[in-house]
Amino acid sequence: MLPEPRRESALTQLRGVGPSLVEKLGRLGVHDITDLLFHLPLRYEDRTRIWPMGQLRPGQHVLLRGTVVRAQVQFGRRRSLLVKIRDDSGEVGMRLFYFNKAQQAALQPGVALQVFGEARRGATGLELYHPEYVLAATLEALPRLDGRLTPVYPTTEGLSQKKWRELMDQALQWLTRHGHLRDLIPAELRDRWQLPDLPAALNFLHHPPLQTDPDTLREGDHPCVARLVVEELLAHHLGLRQIRARTRAESAPDFYPQGDLSTRLLAHLPFQLTGAQHRVLGEIFQDLERPVPMLRLVQGDVGSGKTLVALCAMLRVMENGWQAALLAPTEILAEQHARNLQALLQPLGIDVVLLLGKQTRKQREPVLAAIASGQAYCIVGTHALFQEEVQYARLGMVVVDEQHRFGVDQRLTLREKGRQHGKVPHQLIMTATPIPRTLAMSMYADLDISVIDELPPGRTPVVTSVLSNAQRDSVVARVREACTQQRQVYWVCTLIEDSEELEAQAAEELYAQLSAALAPWRVALIHGRMKPKDKAEVMAAFQRGETQVLVATTVIEVGVDVPNASVMIIENAERLGLSQLHQLRGRVGRGATASYCLLLYQTPLSQAGKARLNTMRATNDGFQIAEQDLLLRGPGEVLGTRQTGEASFRIANLQRDQHWLPVVKEVAETMEQSYAESITSLLARWHAGDMNYGRV
Repeated sequence: MLPEPRRESALTQLRGVGPSLVEKLGRLGVHDITDLLFHLPLRYEDRTRIWPMGQLRPGQHVLLRGTVVRAQVQFGRRRSLLVKIRDDSGEVGMRLFYFNKAQQAALQPGVALQVFGEARRGATGLELYHPEYVLAATLEALPRLDGRLTPVYPTTEGLSQKKWRELMDQALQWLTRHGHLRDLIPAELRDRWQLPDLPAALNFLHHPPLQTDPDTLREGDHPCVARLVVEELLAHHLGLRQIRARTRAESAPDFYPQGDLSTRLLAHLPFQLTGAQHRVLGEIFQDLERPVPMLRLVQGDVGSGKTLVALCAMLRVMENGWQAALLAPTEILAEQHARNLQALLQPLGIDVVLLLGKQTRKQREPVLAAIASGQAYCIVGTHALFQEEVQYARLGMVVVDEQHRFGVDQRLTLREKGRQHGKVPHQLIMTATPIPRTLAMSMYADLDISVIDELPPGRTPVVTSVLSNAQRDSVVARVREACTQQRQVYWVCTLIEDSEELEAQAAEELYAQLSAALAPWRVALIHGRMKPKDKAEVMAAFQRGETQVLVATTVIEVGVDVPNASVMIIENAERLGLSQLHQLRGRVGRGATASYCLLLYQTPLSQAGKARLNTMRATNDGFQIAEQDLLLRGPGEVLGTRQTGEASFRIANLQRDQHWLPVVKEVAETMEQSYAESITSLLARWHAGDMNYGRV
């Protein structure tokens, strides 16, 4: 929950701000005047000179001045008001699709008009659609030109750029008048890195002088941008250091070898652990032998054997008489983990209990009783594991699968549920999304990091081919051949529009086409608009081998394991990021059979699309792919969807600003030693509603 804004910085102090505007600003995370000042422009426009209409080219954003020569309502597919404006060099059109009678009456021939917008080819030549405009009786009466660049702000429905600029002007006046915005980076540290003070940086970024190069602002090279980037990264880094320090100040049970459960488990397996698995397991065992809570992230590519390493660690906890819980992001994955763990643990005489949100009260009661009494040693579940009714007898360790699907707050809630007699459980976090070192250091600075960088022997790399959509017939023939060989196939359908409904429609069309083309083989469909129960049933039937081809949107879960599936086809592959493509490809190649990934693309292919698909064809190494993805797409794609509690940056861009991370680390250490009193204010400024650092 967001804190109440301080009274001296409440938005309602600004002229024209009432409850409706407060609600709109709140949608963008602007809750007080400080937030408003940190809401930086997306880009800047040059409105400092008038462009001759005769020299106008399509795609230009320009300021024009002229006289209205005619205005008429036109009727076509949509009603519109077309206003023709003329200057000494030529004529241009202004077209409004949304207009009222007052506007129509005001835009009469002879009126002087100043217009800013983008020129596009229209029905009557070059036209500006819904530009910003100002009317006056004569050209001389039009407003004076700006002496500085004009900011364009990220916005929401019902908030015009004109309103943003009015609000920002008032906010900057408030800053000058009251000076409430403390500079929380000490002057000696700012001077060392040649960073301006905060009020100067904010004034500059909202009102850049005319001679400023907009590219230096956009690319983060300007000292005023760097000033805010460093402060935001510093707040994030200090917050994670606080989490780490508070965690290390806690006590946890220490677990030394008390039996041979891990040895017996490994003896039953038809293979040996890789060197990387042994190394990471050694790091985990060292953590478990300390009386402080482990917080370790295990990164490993698809199929590198992270779950087996986690299970060996869980057995160390269980043989000490404590419980271990595995938290999965979806019910399909939780059920799969429970099945796999049960098969491995049954020979050791250990039962796995499964807790899911979809279970009935009758199904849940015996599970809850076994967890509360301590009879259940190995517990697998989804978010249901941290519901209020779940009481643990002795929770010694929590394993979190696919970290990026859970936020920091969710992990910590489960830790609090396991608190017993002043001790908290150890945490092991796993991810199959390889994260470049830069991002891992900044996004997970509260965690120790281990990497399983070796695949088990005998795994056949997936062969990746890139094919144009024109080769669909040969792809369908390949699918038929795979079905004939008793193999299974995923066919993933993606759309560029961010719409589950359209994506589901496209998947349904593809399902109908393939059902006809591949008869008598069975084709199934799974997409995001289906009920969870129906999705689970379709997936279970595919896992049992009852259907040969699964048409799916990108809802196929990370970690879903169908060893018999050997072909993955991805439609419109050029529209997906490398990390997502790599995760989808990881659904095949999970058995000993040769497996294939076919990337279908639409022509023409952009340079970036070509680079992504070539990378996929060239390597199966998830870490190489993640580094390349960071270069091509930026950190958002690499980290996946951010969940509750996971920090998102307002101003900093980890790809662009990574060179500041060593500086931030150094400044953080200096502030902890010499300026500790500023840290709480810094965290409150940047993370009031993001991460509850104080509580954790």
